[in-house]
Amino acid sequence: MSRNWGPHYIVPSDTSRKYSGDVLLREDLDEELLMAELAELGFKGRIDSISNPWYYRTKNDETWIMIGESHDRQRYFPVRWDTRKLPDGRYELMGMMHAFIEDDEGGPGKAIARESIVEITVDNSNAEK
Repeated sequence: MSRNWGPHYIVPSDTSRKYSGDVLLREDLDEELLMAELAELGFKGRIDSISNPWYYRTKNDETWIMIGESHDRQRYFPVRWDTRKLPDGRYELMGMMHAFIEDDEGGPGKAIARESIVEITVDNSNAEK
């Protein structure tokens, strides 16, 4: 059984998907569900680190372009994104959260990942250049 431990995209509201200028992207995770999925997968050990790279692409495009990456769980994996260089239009954002597990028995570490994709609109018509 798959558990949706994250990433969970953080926005002020569901209708706040129009971006312009400098944007702060953030995501969260549910550690309890993450631990349950690790146990279900038979992964033993402790979580060594969690990383959250961010990507964007034009809606319906094939290629993702990296925005940045955060390991700062305390502040919900923040990454700044300057949309002012992009043409206005429809985009998709992807947060790809990786949990790296250190093996307690000295074996090779393991990693699992999940993604969160949201559709957004970039509209820089009123953004400060």
